[in-house]
Amino acid sequence: MAKIPRVKITEEAERVVEQLREKVGELMYHQSGGCCDGSSPMCYPKGEFIVGSSDVWLGEIAGCDFYMAKDQFEFWQHTELTIDVVEGRGASFSLEIPLGLRFVTKSRVFSYEESQNLTETRTADTAVART
Repeated sequence: MAKIPRVKITEEAERVVEQLREKVGELMYHQSGGCCDGSSPMCYPKGEFIVGSSDVWLGEIAGCDFYMAKDQFEFWQHTELTIDVVEGRGASFSLEIPLGLRFVTKSRVFSYEESQNLTETRTADTAVART
């Protein structure tokens, strides 16, 4: 049985990722526990945002690794995250901001059955070493 992904992406957000990838190359996501827009998913050129043992690798969306700050993951670990895109400028360094768009996280709680078959997470330093 296939593992259930912890993070997904909408088709609209995936189209934005493709547009950004054409301009920048490989991409990555990070969601921290910061205030304001700091808790939104941020898209960066792969390797530009340094991840380490205080970050958790949740999976891959649209060919991009997705990381979350470990303390933030404590709050989100029981939820399926869906990355979407909406109009409006956020106050962040995320690559989509100049397009007049911003990535957002939508969530729902996993059922008990789903929670028994989730994609394994790992600390980011382990995930980076494997790529």
